[in-house]
Amino acid sequence: MFGGGYKGSKLRVNLRLAINRLKLLQKKKTEQAVKARREIAEYLRNAKYDRARIRVEHIIREDYMVEAMEVLEMYCDLILARFGLIETMKYCDEGLSESVCTLIWVAPRLQADIQEMKLIADQFVLKYGKTFGEQARTNSNGAVNERIIHRMGVQAPPRALVENYLVEIARSHDVAFEPDPDSMLDDGIPPCPNEKSFFPYGDDFRGGNHGGGGGGGMAAPPPAFPTAHHAQPPPPTMDHRAPPVVSPAHPAAMAHGSRDGPWTVPENSVPPPSHSALPPYPSNGAGLPSSTGLPVS
Repeated sequence: MFGGGYKGSKLRVNLRLAINRLKLLQKKKTEQAVKARREIAEYLRNAKYDRARIRVEHIIREDYMVEAMEVLEMYCDLILARFGLIETMKYCDEGLSESVCTLIWVAPRLQADIQEMKLIADQFVLKYGKTFGEQARTNSNGAVNERIIHRMGVQAPPRALVENYLVEIARSHDVAFEPDPDSMLDDGIPPCPNEKSFFPYGDDFRGGNHGGGGGGGMAAPPPAFPTAHHAQPPPPTMDHRAPPVVSPAHPAAMAHGSRDGPWTVPENSVPPPSHSALPPYPSNGAGLPSSTGLPVS
């Protein structure tokens, strides 16, 4: 059945071939999806909505398959990078268990398109035993990637996802289309996201309606704590009167304050400075100030 025992060189070669074939299939399916989207746009333009929805389900499955192939390609690269662990260890390493079990699980589902997957799975079974292979095929050990299981499942895609695909296809091809509101609501998606009720915080969170720099995203939410506003200093004045003196021991302030806080002396209680009381500036006798600042005898 397996054509002999385990051969590491055969496993390595088939892993590399599988990576190349996965890349080619991804490119092929992506090009087919672009062509299929143009056909769906024509269906929408001609009001053939039921036929368009059936075609969209096929596109969704193809997108799922492309996504699964990307993960499988990553797993093959990982196994090649850690191929030394497979050669030296008798049991499957814990870090490679998910990759190995996933490749064994997808082998019967992809062997029609990628024949190397069956050869890879056979080599892993020869290496780790039939019991390990059976657990991986049935996922009884729970090691298979859940994302791969979902993407390669046979269940129909959600109706809301189908409607969203149709909306995006119609938008990219400039076709008028209104999604089915019942399908959108059944999956918890609001039918009209542009309504004001969709924005519970008002128009400030819509973005693009206010000036300012940035990329037009949502406005910044209000701060969680109030920020301190620093008081600006008063503008300068021509008043030469001395500022009020704050002193807790000033007797004139006792009548205007309390003992629990500072007292401010009324400005009328402090006489303004007199220019005649200032000492004369030292002069050189000619009415000019002395250059040394010392009194002139």
